[in-house]
Amino acid sequence: MIHLKKSKIATQTIFLVCGISLAAWAPMVPLVKDRLRLNDSEMGILLLFLGAGAIVIMPISGWLIPRVGSRKVVMFSAILSTVVLGCLLQVESRWLMALCLFLFGTGLGAMDVSMNSHGLLVQQLYQKPIMSSLHGQYSVGGIIGPLLIIGLTSLGISPAVCLLAVSILLMLTVLIQFRHLLDRDQEKDGSGQSSKPEQDNPKGERAWKNSAVWFLGTMCFIVFLAEGAMLDWSAIFLRDYKGTAESLAGLGYAAFSVAMAVMRLLGDRLVARIPGDKLVIAGSLLAAVGLLIAVFTPWLVTVLLGFILVGLGAANIVPIFFSESGRVAGVTATAALAAVSTMGYTGQLIGPALLGFIAEHTTLSVALIFTAVLLIAVAVSYLVRNRVSIRR
Repeated sequence: MIHLKKSKIATQTIFLVCGISLAAWAPMVPLVKDRLRLNDSEMGILLLFLGAGAIVIMPISGWLIPRVGSRKVVMFSAILSTVVLGCLLQVESRWLMALCLFLFGTGLGAMDVSMNSHGLLVQQLYQKPIMSSLHGQYSVGGIIGPLLIIGLTSLGISPAVCLLAVSILLMLTVLIQFRHLLDRDQEKDGSGQSSKPEQDNPKGERAWKNSAVWFLGTMCFIVFLAEGAMLDWSAIFLRDYKGTAESLAGLGYAAFSVAMAVMRLLGDRLVARIPGDKLVIAGSLLAAVGLLIAVFTPWLVTVLLGFILVGLGAANIVPIFFSESGRVAGVTATAALAAVSTMGYTGQLIGPALLGFIAEHTTLSVALIFTAVLLIAVAVSYLVRNRVSIRR
């Protein structure tokens, strides 16, 4: 018997855990940068390993989920990411840090594909939009993560101990909620679809050849790049370019996450009333304006306002992309989601390395302006696609 409400709560909790795990890393970036004596470009290269881990595992997760069920993948990936999180400030070697970030990215990447796959199934069973609220829990985690670290360090606890405590708490949370997730048989019964591996289903093989999947993946890449800029560079931008105290540098990502969480928690109602393409166009333009405000204003209040606008604008774009990927014709939902997720999270996890390269040869401000231009391109692309569809 499927206890849908408990399954929904458990799925929301996994999204929360994923958000806290990644966000708890954000305030640590400047510490790692200083501890390992890295410049912007070197820090960007180090962050590349986090992205590499996610990119390697995401297609594998899409292949594995139909065979073992999304619940087992969620469990393995959540434990891996939380364990590695507790080790990130325990190492002093650049190469060992690179390995840890690769494993951290592997855990987060697998968890992302599996929890979204699970969320799509729960949404199908509910027969109404819930993806925005699920991603809202991820964004709530983005609030809790930095605030936990800031709060604990303000008590005089070392950052390394803080990160270890957070990782243990997250691991216990996952173990408690695991039993409420749908198992493989429940996924089959609830979806009404065969659990036959996708190796026997040509639709699984077509995901990477489908133009709609590539379009969604490319748009996802850009939006996630903007989110990755907030995660990995907001603290450094506030400290090094706006003169903010290091103890407050995590407020940038927290402000972004608060705005994103609020908008995503309201997002299901918006998606039910407003066409998704209009939300994508308006949201990407609003996020671009927010980045420009953050770059061109000197005051902390206005910079934080800019980050808030980025959060409000980008909030519901990714849930719309993921829901749309589950409806692509001729491709199974899991295969399409894995492909779009892989391309999208390339933006969040490798994108910051690209921004670091730009920052090293120009400034971080120029890198953020470049991100704003890409967001404008998302709005233009969706507008053009709509007009082409109408003409057809």
